[in-house]
Amino acid sequence: MSDLETRLIDIVRANPDLMQVLTTVRALDLPDWRLFSGAVYQGAWNDRTGRPVGYGVKDYDIGYFDPDTSWDAEDVFIKRAAAAFDEPLRSLVEVRNQARVHIWFEDHFNEPYEPLTHTDEALSRFVAPAFAVGVRLEADDTISVAAPFGLRDVFDMVIRPNPNRPRASGWDRVIASARARWPELTVVE
Repeated sequence: MSDLETRLIDIVRANPDLMQVLTTVRALDLPDWRLFSGAVYQGAWNDRTGRPVGYGVKDYDIGYFDPDTSWDAEDVFIKRAAAAFDEPLRSLVEVRNQARVHIWFEDHFNEPYEPLTHTDEALSRFVAPAFAVGVRLEADDTISVAAPFGLRDVFDMVIRPNPNRPRASGWDRVIASARARWPELTVVE
């Protein structure tokens, strides 16, 4: 385990809301699940800038992988997760089957999206390497980290386009939102 991974895990463990989400989702036993994106990397940014734990977190994105790509199957998992949380977390936890993303992605974001084979594969397609980080609370209480581009951009507070995909159509909006909350960010175009 790298020093940055250890540091990220310490930051995750120090966030009570994040740990509650991880503990609750682990109990739901979703297949191949991972909590990813903002709720994870923003914790590192808050740590770096001295902001409070949880500052800027808009939601908790939970991805899982179920080969049943029907809406009805996904809706069962969404409702089960919603029933497991009280407010305000109930409204902030978003559960999505990564096996279904290719069905709706192009209509929503105007770019093609090949089907995924597992949850962690989704991280390699996120708009920026700094966003491509996920964690899972394992059965033995360890926290596993998935970060296909590593964690250097996360801790350096650098946002650059994902080199494996075209620049996202909503790139400017994403950057403006992040800079409004963390003006210390460096953006590499």
